[in-house]
Amino acid sequence: MTIKEILAGESRNVEFKVQRLDKSIKYMKSVVAFANGKGGRILFGVDDKTRDVVGIPEEEVFQEIDAITNAISDSCEPAIIPDVYLQTIDGKTIIVAEIGAGRQKPYYIKADGMEKGVYIRVSGTTRLADREISRELYYECDGRSYDSVMRTDFEVSDEDIQNLCRQMKEVALANSKSDIQREAVKDVTKNVLLSWGILKKSDGGKIYPTNAYVYLTGQDSFHSRIQCGVFKGTTRSVFVDKRDYDGPLWEQVDNALKFVLRNICLGSRLEGVYRQDIYELPPDGIRELLINAVMNCSFIQASHIQVALYDDRLEITSPGGLLPGVTIELMKEGFSKIRNRALANAFAYMNLVEAWGSGIPKLLQAMSEYGLREPEFIDMEVAFRINLYRKRSNEQISTHGIDLLQQDFDGTKDAGKVPINEQEQRIYEFVLKYGAITTAQVMELLGIKQRRARNILAKMVSDHWLKKEGASRSTVYTITTKA
Repeated sequence: MTIKEILAGESRNVEFKVQRLDKSIKYMKSVVAFANGKGGRILFGVDDKTRDVVGIPEEEVFQEIDAITNAISDSCEPAIIPDVYLQTIDGKTIIVAEIGAGRQKPYYIKADGMEKGVYIRVSGTTRLADREISRELYYECDGRSYDSVMRTDFEVSDEDIQNLCRQMKEVALANSKSDIQREAVKDVTKNVLLSWGILKKSDGGKIYPTNAYVYLTGQDSFHSRIQCGVFKGTTRSVFVDKRDYDGPLWEQVDNALKFVLRNICLGSRLEGVYRQDIYELPPDGIRELLINAVMNCSFIQASHIQVALYDDRLEITSPGGLLPGVTIELMKEGFSKIRNRALANAFAYMNLVEAWGSGIPKLLQAMSEYGLREPEFIDMEVAFRINLYRKRSNEQISTHGIDLLQQDFDGTKDAGKVPINEQEQRIYEFVLKYGAITTAQVMELLGIKQRRARNILAKMVSDHWLKKEGASRSTVYTITTKA
């Protein structure tokens, strides 16, 4: 690394340590997080607070390299083999431990086990991964698609299958843009759905639906839902309108698109002697982004696709970061990798997808033709967000953190803001997910002592994020209902 890069500070793939700590757990969490993500580097000999290069004494460097390598190899499961080397900056020697993206995810700290030892990197910080994230890492690394997992808790009859096949064909015909395309639409059958992974046959020969079938037919609105909201200004402070759409996935996409078009400006221009309506943002591009959000949504997570409209932008956020091998630069060039392959087969048949990978390049071109700035793409590791800006602006508009994804459109947050402190964010996310939290759970979640846990909870109560219920050992903290 160069001095310029070091002065830029820590990031999602760089972390500083003044020296190797006797308790390797202090940096082992980041090692595991890097292996579970896109890789990263830990620089020993750089102050994480001042960013000063303090270096490692020359007579100790090789001893330190051995200690770091052995600690990483012994503490992680599956085994992580780091590339540890020396680098001289401003005449001082530092140690760089480079961790590559793993191929046997999820990685975890051996002493804590898979239940409590899986960590991920989010916005430059290391966080404990919940069970859903751990499962997603497993499916991702195993090359399997979560939407094609068999659901033995659901029954499906021949009549149900025929109804879905009929509906899909109707949608395919309705989305056909020419007679030739309509003629190319063939009947969908049970065997086709089996080949796509929408249905699966058990070892005993019984047909079961997969997650894709459940989501397509709208039978699991807890996991499959698109949340839409309109806000006054450029933050989530004031709600203007909100809608939650569930049901069949293709209807969710259609309803979300109509919601956006109802709430953006509509102008017109003359084409010869006819007037043509023109929206301020390209409708085809919005539709393509909504479909991409569904195709790449992590349905394992307890979050939903969110569509937020502000005075200056349209924001579409989908749970699930970029898949391995995918970068924002490659996306802009048309590179495509699908998380939900069974759903992708269904959407392609229904003529909801034209050509894989063509959506983003077309969107970039459409935004340019509309005279608008290039869309903003934000990989938040556990989520992916795209901003379409509605007006020309030279002003850089700051992006929101991952906490906004986990914030439901329920209007119960104080002034629509979110906790800034990372520890408060983790507590808040826990309560959103499980309904309540105790002091002991905060101590375990953050790895802090009782007094510190009580102080943080007291502050969150004072700031109206949480409310205290019960007394003594029965005390729990829940989400406040104060608007």
